[in-house]
Amino acid sequence: MSFRNAKGGYIRPGYDPLEVANPPTGAGASAGNQSASVSFTAPSNTGGGSITNYYAVSNPGQITASSVTSPISVSGLTNGTEYTFKVWGENSYGPSAYSAPTGSVTPVPHYIEDVFSTYLYTGNGSTQTITNGIDLSGEGGLVWLKSRSASGNNILEDSARGFGVNYLYTNSTDAALGDGNFIISGTSTTGFSLGNSGANLNETTYASWTFRKAEKFFDVVTYTGNSPSSVTVNHNLGTTPGCIIIKCTNDAASWAVYHRSTGIGQILYLNGTQAASSDSTFITAVTSTSFTVGDNAFTNNSPSKTYVAYLFAHDAGGFGDSGTDNVISCGSYTTVGGSSTPINVNLGYEPQWVLVKNTNLSSNAYAGWGIFDSMRGMTVELDNPLVANRTDAEGGTYTDNTLNYINPTATGFDVIPGTTLAGANGAANTYIYIAIRRGPMKTPTNATSVFDINYPGTYNPDSTLLTVGFPSDYVLYVPFLQDSGSKTPIWYSRLMGSQAVVSSSANGASGWGSPTWANQTQFAPSVMGNARVSVLYYFLRAPGFMDVVCYTGTGSATTQTHNLGVTPELMIVRGRSAGTSGSNWSCYHSALGNTQVISLNEGIQAYTSTQWNNTTPTASVFSIGTQTNVNGSGQTYVAYLFATIAGISKVGSYTGNGSSQTINCGFTGGARFVMIKRTDSTGDWVVFDTARGMVSGNDPYFALNNTDRDVTDKDAVDTDNTGFIVNETTGPNINTNGGTYIFLAIA
Repeated sequence: MSFRNAKGGYIRPGYDPLEVANPPTGAGASAGNQSASVSFTAPSNTGGGSITNYYAVSNPGQITASSVTSPISVSGLTNGTEYTFKVWGENSYGPSAYSAPTGSVTPVPHYIEDVFSTYLYTGNGSTQTITNGIDLSGEGGLVWLKSRSASGNNILEDSARGFGVNYLYTNSTDAALGDGNFIISGTSTTGFSLGNSGANLNETTYASWTFRKAEKFFDVVTYTGNSPSSVTVNHNLGTTPGCIIIKCTNDAASWAVYHRSTGIGQILYLNGTQAASSDSTFITAVTSTSFTVGDNAFTNNSPSKTYVAYLFAHDAGGFGDSGTDNVISCGSYTTVGGSSTPINVNLGYEPQWVLVKNTNLSSNAYAGWGIFDSMRGMTVELDNPLVANRTDAEGGTYTDNTLNYINPTATGFDVIPGTTLAGANGAANTYIYIAIRRGPMKTPTNATSVFDINYPGTYNPDSTLLTVGFPSDYVLYVPFLQDSGSKTPIWYSRLMGSQAVVSSSANGASGWGSPTWANQTQFAPSVMGNARVSVLYYFLRAPGFMDVVCYTGTGSATTQTHNLGVTPELMIVRGRSAGTSGSNWSCYHSALGNTQVISLNEGIQAYTSTQWNNTTPTASVFSIGTQTNVNGSGQTYVAYLFATIAGISKVGSYTGNGSSQTINCGFTGGARFVMIKRTDSTGDWVVFDTARGMVSGNDPYFALNNTDRDVTDKDAVDTDNTGFIVNETTGPNINTNGGTYIFLAIA
């Protein structure tokens, strides 16, 4: 039997009731994904013995977790439920009294877009605010800055040392340098602010990579050396780190790197190109709560030295609606000398950012730390690397952007043989990497966050940057709208780089100049058409809305993984490689089923085919047969996938009534974009939108499957709050009595 002691705790029979510890103080909690982190201050009076464990208990649920130090990670909570926590400590005489309860917190799902951002910007020589959606002021983290258009240092600032206090260069052994608010002048719940120098020079372009502190993703800690004794450093990563990068901050020293693939006893240097080497004094232990550094010259030189450590998780789950999705991986791959076959790295997700290092080459200038990201260009055509250990701008000797190093896939990335620059894939070597999942992971709730229209009308000159409110992944660009025989529907996507496909043609992908994905919100097509009328449609890849998949055919019936997150209702597939020229665009629609195909580049009716292998797509894969249209051996393809999200998009069908009818899409403010195709007879793929006019009068429209100019003298479509209205008129013929039609509408 146990009894409350004089301090409010419990004691065990036969022990002095005054020898238990005082309760912990200052308890606070922060919410995670189905979890919470409970922090506290240990009591100064531990009673008659040392405290061996601390406990936190939830209300409601009485879910209990323990730790030997603060914080305590409590898992098994329910997202959306409000919790408070109490903490107590226990020594050999029993448990202490409870602490005062924490404030209430509500666990919610975490998504990669909450904790990581690649944000591109152009310096203005003054001050500017970077709004990337990352809470740095409340949660803390790391900002990594690198100039793109000019030579410049890799600049790192973090919350553990203080933003705006000092900065480090990953390409240098220098100690931290004083900031004086000239580089990062402040942080907020949505990003950070830049000062007027360092990383904001006028007209210089930059990349910023922001890592927010979050369990199972990233942490940053500081510590003081204790040589010749080892140092054990506590962390809040909530999992065993996959990679740890350490730098002395008050003295010159190399950047020391631990990676799980090289293991304990091996060291790499972020500021150099050296191969991994043996070092028993570096990291000697790594756990889910701490790491231990031996008597090492770079990471534990003396009690007067201070250090910062950046910790990266590995396949720890903790993200997404289920709370089990991985968002960061620290792994390795080995190349095969003389092989021309790409090396597939399976992450289980498509990456947006990859850091790669060759671990075998010793002091080879091409064996640096290559940085690739999808915003600057990590495509299936050419890539745009930067290097952590060098100051080179993009397109330099060691950052050659005329090569293809890494091809992102729906489940990881393929490493292209023979491209040794930036250390991505030299012959017969082992490479380590850190990869971060592509976002967004959250299903959109607002159509304007994933779709927009830009109708600039007549404008000049070429390469004008056009702005939308989100980082577009796919752009349908239609120049020369009013020039019959010249109108060209061009399909661009970030994954394809400068390549594009044209829906009025049966040819494969070609380079339509050099489209510019300038930054988060700006895009410049390469064929603007001086003094010509054009329209652009911007799409963001987002769960439940749309996805883009690039793949290589096998010639045998197979499946392709996608990241739409739901079953596609509309799929549009086009061959990219030269071997697919002459083959048609192939479209799947749920209303037609898995035995029917309809061609996007033609006005013909749907026909029976095994292109979908007579198999309905699922929320994770779509099936393809053996036809060259979708799966020629060694040929490359791009697939655009669409689905219905309530209030945002609708993939559907209807039967014409010969007069007028309302197509209810479940919208509240009407459709902004409508694409319609008749399936039981001939008919064009016609497109209407509100930017050019979709009113109770004549509505301009154009066809995706030909080069004819737009038509402006037909009242074919009207708006309706629930979707749109189709009228039977000669020309588009989108409501012929008894005709069957498919459509894609976006609010």
